Amino acid sequence: MKRIIILAIPVLLLGMLVTGFAGYQLYETMQVYQEADTTYENLSNQVKRNTAVDIPKLHTLELAANEVIPPREEEEIRIYIPEFEIDFDLLRKINNDSVAWLYSPGTVIDYPVMKADDYDYYLNHLSDGTVNSNGSLFIDYNNAPDFSDELTVIYGHHMKSGSMFGSLVEYKEQRHFDEHPYMYLYTENGNYRIDLMYGSVIGAGEWRKNAFMYQENLEALLSYTMKNTTFISDVNYQNGDRIVVLSTCSYEFDNARYFVVGRLTPQFPNYS
Repeated sequence: MKRIIILAIPVLLLGMLVTGFAGYQLYETMQVYQEADTTYENLSNQVKRNTAVDIPKLHTLELAANEVIPPREEEEIRIYIPEFEIDFDLLRKINNDSVAWLYSPGTVIDYPVMKADDYDYYLNHLSDGTVNSNGSLFIDYNNAPDFSDELTVIYGHHMKSGSMFGSLVEYKEQRHFDEHPYMYLYTENGNYRIDLMYGSVIGAGEWRKNAFMYQENLEALLSYTMKNTTFISDVNYQNGDRIVVLSTCSYEFDNARYFVVGRLTPQFPNYS
């Protein structure tokens, strides 16, 4: 019995060490999440300006995602814009890599969008330059920072906490699309509604092989996504439309990616 107890002590100590290490890792992970959440919350409080006061009723008509403004009424109808705007002067002072702000009502997606000279920097840096595994949302470095390209790709991590693009994969369900058929993109040169069209899973290797990040392959990208979409939308691509792709990791297989495709619909300025 004594020998059994002696043999059991190292096993017990090992178990305590493993448990302690796992607890420490969990604590470290939670600290990383908390740091990122706090940073982005503080940034949002700094650069968002409420525009809810004195917006004429004429300018708050909300259109369905697939509804087109009749040309003769273009001067009368204003697509609904969420009741805030972004102070880009301040945002750029904080970090000149900031090119936009992406907002998805009813989800956690409410973040600045960055641009670097590579694919790596904002994988592990927050928008203020802090090293953090949450990273930032960022556009493909081949894209124009003003979203003037026919195709712009925005990348973001699929965080286990649900932050960044963690909620993007919910578009694998039709219900989520029905509840969130569009997002909003704010830029220095104007605001846009992103009318979502398709969502698809793809392997990272296949994405690179087909070079879907380049606008010359936009037609092939739309064809692939339309055939493999996880939700049905009434929004259709028309020649000349500008397309935004939101891309994140997925876990159906090794190096899987999930991406959502949307059409940029220009919006009129806020009225305050």
